[in-house]
This record gives sequence, C-alpha cells and structure tokens, in this order.
Amino acid sequence: MAAKPELQALINALPHKPGVYKYFDDEGIIYVGKAIDLRKRVSSYFTKQDHNKKTQQLVRNIKRLEFTIVDSESDAFLLENNLIKQHQPKYNILLKDGKTYPYLCLTNERFPRLIPTRNKINDGSRYYGPYANGTALNVLLELIRALYPLRTCNFRLSPENVEAGKFKVCLEYHLGNCKGPCENHEDEARYNGYIQQIRNILNGDLRIPKQYFREQMSAAAQDMQYELAHQFKVKLDKIEAFQVKSTIVSATLTNIDVFAIASNEKSAFITYLKVMNGSIILTQSLEVTKKLDEEDAEILAPLVMQMRQEFESESREIMTNVTIELPLPGVTLSVPQIGDKRKLIELALKNVLYARKEKESMNERSKDVNEVRIMETIKKDLRLTELPKHIECFDNSNFQGDNPVAAMVCFRNAKPSKKDYRHYHIKTVIGPNDFDSMYEVVSRRYRRLVDEGASLPQLVIVDGGKGQLSMAVKALKDLNLWGQIPVIGIAKRLEEIYVPNDPLPIYIDKRSESLRLFQRMRDEVHRFGITFHRSRRDAATLKTELTDVKGLGPVTADKLLNKFKSVKKIRELTEAELIAEVGKAKAKVLQNYFAQNDAPSHPMPARQLPS
Repeated sequence: MAAKPELQALINALPHKPGVYKYFDDEGIIYVGKAIDLRKRVSSYFTKQDHNKKTQQLVRNIKRLEFTIVDSESDAFLLENNLIKQHQPKYNILLKDGKTYPYLCLTNERFPRLIPTRNKINDGSRYYGPYANGTALNVLLELIRALYPLRTCNFRLSPENVEAGKFKVCLEYHLGNCKGPCENHEDEARYNGYIQQIRNILNGDLRIPKQYFREQMSAAAQDMQYELAHQFKVKLDKIEAFQVKSTIVSATLTNIDVFAIASNEKSAFITYLKVMNGSIILTQSLEVTKKLDEEDAEILAPLVMQMRQEFESESREIMTNVTIELPLPGVTLSVPQIGDKRKLIELALKNVLYARKEKESMNERSKDVNEVRIMETIKKDLRLTELPKHIECFDNSNFQGDNPVAAMVCFRNAKPSKKDYRHYHIKTVIGPNDFDSMYEVVSRRYRRLVDEGASLPQLVIVDGGKGQLSMAVKALKDLNLWGQIPVIGIAKRLEEIYVPNDPLPIYIDKRSESLRLFQRMRDEVHRFGITFHRSRRDAATLKTELTDVKGLGPVTADKLLNKFKSVKKIRELTEAELIAEVGKAKAKVLQNYFAQNDAPSHPMPARQLPS
C-alpha cells in the first residue's frame, strides 16, 4: 500500500538511526513503535505486500507521522514503553485494567502496625507487595497475627503519651492478641524483635521465624513450662502448614521472575511467577487482545517491563519460554532447558496453557448457549413441536433454461454442516421451470434419506414464495412424509415467511435471530448453487467452442481443455507447442479457427435469479 505523497516525502527523509515513530489519524496517536533503523522500519509498512488485515487497516488510517531519534535500541525500547503508557494508542498492546493492587504496610512508628492498604504514602513506612489478590494478602496477614502479638490500634504511642497514661488497654489485650504497649506492658525491644521476624516472613524467608519458635519451644520444655511450650509448638505448626501450602521450588534458587506466554489468533495469555528465597510468593495470569497479529516475543517483552514495574520486582534474573530482549542492565534473561529452572518454566507454561484452554472452552460454551437460544427462537416463531437442530434449505439456478441446477445447504445446531451440502443436476425438467425443479430436488433428497434410513430434518426451507413452497409440500406428500417435516418458504422482496395452507405470510421481526439465520441460509445456498451453475455453464461454453471447430474431435478438445483449462490459454500457444500437443494437421485447423475468431464467440451471460 503506497504512502500518500506528503508522507512519502517525510519517509524518504527519515534517518537510518534508532528511534521511536508515532502514527496519527485525524484524532491523535494510533500507534507507537520502535526501530533500529527508522527509515527501513517505517518504509516497510508501505512497501510490504503481505501485511495482515489489521496492519493494512492501521496503514490506511495513517494521516501523518512523527519520530524521535535516540542513542540506542535500549533507549528506543524505554521511550516506546513510556509513550504507550502515556497515550494508550488503539493499535498498541497495553495493560490498561487500572487496578490498584493491595499491599501490606509495616507502619513507620513506635510499636509498628501491620495493615492492608491499596494506597502507598511516602511516610517512611515499609510496603510489601503488591499482591495479585486480596486472598493471598489476608492469608499471610492472618498467619502473622496468629504468630505475633501486634497491636491494631492507631494510638500515637510516644513515650510521653504512654507515661502520661493517656490510653487504656482494649479487648485485644484481654484476648491475648496484644501485650498492651499502650499501658507500657510490652517491652519495646522484644516487640521490635517480632517486627524483624515479620520482615523475614514478608520477604519469603521462613527460616529465622521457624528457628525462633523451635528454640522457644525447647527452652520452655526444659523449664517444664509445658503449656507455654505447646503454644510455641502450635505456632511452629502454623508456619509449617503455611510453608507446605506455598510452592517450594528449590532451596538453591533465590529471586527470579518467571514469565510464560501462549496465544491464539485473537489473544495472548501470560503467566507471571515471582520467586523469592526458593518459594513462589506471587502468581498472576492475564489475557491481552492482539492488535496487529504480533508474535509472542513482541507481546511479551513490553509486558515483562510493565508487570515488573506493577509488582515492584527487583529480581536480577528473568526466565521466559520465548527469547526476548530487554534494556535492563545487570539483569540476566534466559530460556532454561534443563534443571529446576526448566521446571519453573514448565510450571508457568502449564498455567498459561490452562488459562488459554479455559478461555477457549468458555467461548465454545457461550457459542453453544447462543445456538440453543437461536433454535429455541425458531421453534417459538414457527410454532414447531421440537427444536430444529437439523435444517435444510433448497434453491434453483438456471439461465434461460440452460444448465439448470439446484443446491441444498444443511445447518446443524444453527451452524453450517458443509459435509452435508448437496448439488443437483436437474434431470426431469425442460426449460426454466423453478416450481418443477423444486419438486424434483426435494423428492430426490428425501426419497434417498428414507431409502438409506437416515434421520430427517426438523425444518425445510425453500427459497421462494408460495409457488416453490407448494411444490415442496407436494413432493413430501408424494413421499408420505407430509406432517413429519415442517417446511416454509422465504420470499426475497420483503423477507416474508410462507407456511403451507396459509395464503398470508408471516412477518418475523427484522432483528429476530430466526430471520437472520434464515437469511444466512438463503445467502449460503445462493452462493453454493450459483458457483456450481457457473462451473457447469463455463464448461459447457468451452466445450461448445472447441467441439464446433471442424476437424477437431471431442477427445482432442477434452484433452486440451483438461490440460490448459481455458480456450484463451490454448489460443496463446505457439505453433510448435500446438503441434507437440495435437500434431501438425489439427494444429493448423486450430490456428485457422483462432485467426477467424479474434474475439470469444460466447460471452458469459449473467445469472437470472428465479422469481
């Protein structure tokens, strides 16, 4: 697709340097891209001939372009990512859910609190997360509150306020969930020791808390404080139970980001696993809609950048199932093939393939629901006694009585069943008689089904009004099938539906799914029938033209047509080529014939639609 002159002039002036380009339509930016060589990349949009339909649509909408030169490909990547976030162009893939993820906040105050929040404030507090969902956050919060006696009040517990006796212990103190720092019942150094262990848990390291409770349990048992030892044992068991539920990958692995991608024609599915201290502490799966039929690597690279930023990852190693390039100095990118790292990739890939399968199954279930709804609508509109799971539609095609044919299309569960489509040569009717032709094909179709013991359709549609419908009814009566198969006719002009024994048509709502399916079947049978009719008509025209040549027999004519497919191609053969095919005598006959008939003698007539 050639660029407009004003665009082409700008493209010709583009430098052979790395940079970012922006495409605009009348309303604003529609696409942002990066390039190692700006001129080559931008030119390719207008010179390549094999673009997919979405890219062709993008190119048609380009009214102007702008570009920015950068120092390196890495700078181009980062600038492209920022511009996409800023402008959100319609043809770029972007995470645009607007979701705010929850955090666990360890407050910056004396006797810190651990609270869930979705708002990060720059007040010196330490935020952990974000967490992909509230469930994972609440499980961890409940574990920590069960292990350590943290305060939940929001009092300002300065030494002066506590000494002045401004606060009183609450119910949490009497339940044993808090040691009462508000009345100076809690030792600050011991409380800060709890906070340090909580930091370890929030960072995914359970070794120090486990060691602490194991030592406390042993010490209490040695002092014969068995009830206290049991309390520490219960807390140790809670940590063990939490760790069992967590996915332990390998003790040898530290902090890693794992990404896997799988796609289909319309969407890409990505799974992200965040590994810390050998455990998976976060999983997130998402689906993005393809905009320009991008390759998996093209989609994954910017999403890795966005998800790492979204979940505040500082891991120095990224593993993926496809090779990508990212401008992240000091970060290792790899596609592992063996060992524990490969198992991690396989786990992520298993999740992403499951997400894709679930989405596709959901779409299929949705289609099934739609199809049942359509069939139920037809049943209601036509007052049928059973659901029309099997519908057949007939149409005739001829040109002034020449080469009469008919076609039948079959829909099962409101979808085309192309293996059941049929063509018919009209055998018993002479001249352009659509009524008798309809009688013939309906009779032949259902006589055969009866003879073969095949199932009959729950609805038959004939393309035409009362005349074609009456002949279809007559055919069913002559086969003793009348009353077993409902039949209707659909007239073209006003989309009227005719039923037997009723001179007045049924008018179905133009927006009805019933009428839309009938129209679709009518259009499909037209297409199927007219294609067959044209092929017969073309073959008849070609054979007539060659077999009319005196001195050329039908065997020779068929031989030439089968090999060269058209008279035009035979006409273009040289004398030597003709002699090689049919000999000197017949070649001379053909050359004399073509010389006398410079133009084709049989123009192609247009199809006359049946009334």
